[in-house]
Amino acid sequence: LVLTSACNYYDGVTQKEAESFYNEMKDPNDETPVSYGLNSRLVKENGKLQEKTWKVGGLYTQAIEKIVYWLKKAEGVAENEAQKAVITKLIQFYETGNLKDFDEYAILWVKDLDSRIDFVNGFTESYGDPLGMKASWESLVNFKDLESTHRTEIISSNAQWFEDHSPVDKSFKKEKVKGVSAKVITAAILAGDLYPATAIGINLPNANWIRAHHGSKSVTIGNITDAYNKAAHGNGFNEEFVYSDAEIQLIDAYSDLTDELHTDLHECLGHGSGKLLPGVDPDALKAYGSTIEEARADLFGLYYVADPKLVELGLLSSPDAYKAQYYTYLMNGLMTQLVRIEPGNTVEEAHMRNRQLIARWVFEQGAADKVVELVKKDGKTYVVINDYQKVRELFGELLAEIQRIKSTGDFEGARSLVENYAVKVDPALHAEVLERYKKLNLAPYKGFVNPKYELMTDENGNVTDVTVSYDEGYVEQMMRYSTDYSPLPSINN
Repeated sequence: LVLTSACNYYDGVTQKEAESFYNEMKDPNDETPVSYGLNSRLVKENGKLQEKTWKVGGLYTQAIEKIVYWLKKAEGVAENEAQKAVITKLIQFYETGNLKDFDEYAILWVKDLDSRIDFVNGFTESYGDPLGMKASWESLVNFKDLESTHRTEIISSNAQWFEDHSPVDKSFKKEKVKGVSAKVITAAILAGDLYPATAIGINLPNANWIRAHHGSKSVTIGNITDAYNKAAHGNGFNEEFVYSDAEIQLIDAYSDLTDELHTDLHECLGHGSGKLLPGVDPDALKAYGSTIEEARADLFGLYYVADPKLVELGLLSSPDAYKAQYYTYLMNGLMTQLVRIEPGNTVEEAHMRNRQLIARWVFEQGAADKVVELVKKDGKTYVVINDYQKVRELFGELLAEIQRIKSTGDFEGARSLVENYAVKVDPALHAEVLERYKKLNLAPYKGFVNPKYELMTDENGNVTDVTVSYDEGYVEQMMRYSTDYSPLPSINN
């Protein structure tokens, strides 16, 4: 997987060598393990394996020194002492490269619940590493959307109920859900692996033991989901791919809200649900870990978006609202996400694999009863759901199995599910979807241009305001960034 990957996290190293290198570091009795390899490049020099760490004085020092410079500025204007402590510890991590410092920063960050302004900053997500260990750098500065946060607060305050009523085996459930905090945020600026295409929700930190002992922070990025929703209305996509007016009416009435609720449930509760059994290595699923984890969180959201509890809590007005989410999710997983893949290629990205895994598994398991069908109408293929409640039951069964795989570290179980359902593409269906999509003249991916912020000062140099403008296109912004913010040399050794 390493030698055939296009990633830059390894040089001259095979998968076996990389796995052996990190396995030797791990202590199976360590209940608070660091995220081995998270902030380094593994290389072979003079026949010897060594890590080149991303830190001040290490790899990418020129860029990291700039990050530290601005974090020190932020440290001086922190909202409160808790936020200041978070920033101070993050600076320490960048200066030392020590992953224990990173864990201590993550714990402080999880506990800071009072700050209106918050941020993600660091080597965070490992989707780009075929071994699921090394992280890309990302940052997001945001502020809390007080009105919309009420929705996520209702969900997170009922976290124990959702955990207790989950269809997974009792031995894999958390007896006591800790520290699930959730909010809706407005993204003020995106950077690194969150720019220009960002996630719509985030649940951090990723370390399982920190989640178990200290909890997690979940966010839904409200202005991003709102922008996606606005862009989707009237673009012809649903008219082309949705089976009939009945489904379109459901989607028009409920899809925006059920999309948001699914994201909330995925981020607020899904990632934080369940537990590893004692002694299970958090990296046991290796290259399949990211796909299994995203499927687990998605299935948690899908199972509960149809639960009467959401109507009872006042989050949905109709018991049929969930059907909009079920239809669009299965249509996407079975068909329409294929617009993002070149002809002849397989599904590679973890989130796309997760969606196809879920949709294909449900389609196959329900085939005998025609729970979900792919039907032809006027020569075009459409998804038809004949039994929405049965779909929910199947989501519950798959959630139980995927939680078992995660909790027990069942590598073969993960490999079988992913390889059988998540990777392969039907070439005929793929060609049809690409042809239909091409006529809509839509982009398969969407990204965002950051606002341009400028400080306004008085004659004494005191800051009086910040102006916000949106007068740059993406190309102009990237050219300005490359001029103003490119401290790294062309080749990094």
